[in-house]
Amino acid sequence: MAKRRKLETPSLDDMARIEDEFRRETPARPLGAPISQIAADAAQSSTPETSAVRAERAKDKADAQVLRDAKADGLLLMEVPLAEIDPEAMVRDRTLLDAAEMEELKSSIGSNGLRLPIEIFDLAQPGIDGPRYGLLSGYRRLRAVQMLVAEGKAPSVIKAILRAPDVMGGAFAAMVEENEVRANLSHFERGRIAVIAAQQGAFGSVAEAVNGLFPVASKAKRSKIRSFSVIFEELGDLLSFPEALKERDGLRLSAVLRTGGQGEVRAALEAGQGGTAGDEWQLIREVLDAHEAQAVVDASKGGRPKTKRAAPVDKSMTEVHLSNGIVLQKSQDASGFVIRLEGAVLDANFVDAFIEEAKEILERR
Repeated sequence: MAKRRKLETPSLDDMARIEDEFRRETPARPLGAPISQIAADAAQSSTPETSAVRAERAKDKADAQVLRDAKADGLLLMEVPLAEIDPEAMVRDRTLLDAAEMEELKSSIGSNGLRLPIEIFDLAQPGIDGPRYGLLSGYRRLRAVQMLVAEGKAPSVIKAILRAPDVMGGAFAAMVEENEVRANLSHFERGRIAVIAAQQGAFGSVAEAVNGLFPVASKAKRSKIRSFSVIFEELGDLLSFPEALKERDGLRLSAVLRTGGQGEVRAALEAGQGGTAGDEWQLIREVLDAHEAQAVVDASKGGRPKTKRAAPVDKSMTEVHLSNGIVLQKSQDASGFVIRLEGAVLDANFVDAFIEEAKEILERR
């Protein structure tokens, strides 16, 4: 049987010795909570900021805000890879690019760089690996840079400003304004983009599109644009050389289309061989000559006068003298009002434009 060991109570000296050994082997613990100790250690190790450091941080914050504001306002110049821009994201107003002018523009950009950046906008639904931006303005400049890149004479990036048009009408107007300033569009191109803008919902009608896209144009010029918009609506799918239409010829064609001659013109274009601009116009002119001759015959038909006799014209006339030398004369009889135009500056185109404006006013009554 094992002998039990007798336990003895430690003396005061033994207790003091055991406590000293425990203190030596156990590290000291902080009296406060661990997180407070970490904060205290961090405060001791950090260097207090000087006023210069705080001022520099405030300046960086202000500069960052200025940069964000500039980007939001479209004032930030970017260098965008060409592959990220879709030139056809919007229907362009320009349908032809003059080869000589493009060569001149390419040479200028190749020698002096692109002095005027293009304008782009974020695509609503960009592709994963496709373009991120649509081209707003600068179509010719973009094409010229693409030509230089293809020839190995320029890097495949272009200077651009990111815009955020409020509505599609604003985007169309920006594009048209840029082209109007840098290279005049043809009447057909103006009429075409007005129709397309209306069809895409940017404007309520073609007339609104013309007024919105060309706000600084004279009333006579806007009337001509509306006339050419009729040509695009009725014959845009058949004409091969619409930009070659002269102003007078286009107004003549538009007048016949408005009076029901579109069927004959379309039939002539579909059946004929318009290999050149001259050939195409010859096909159209033959129809116009026949249509106008028939209109003269119809107007000259006689017949017995109707039972009701018209009252004599009132000889008294009201005259309005305009600053450009035109005199408007107004008189009235039992059948209605008579307006007469006189002046050396008048010509057939001006009168046609005047009639179009009057027609638009009367149709709103």
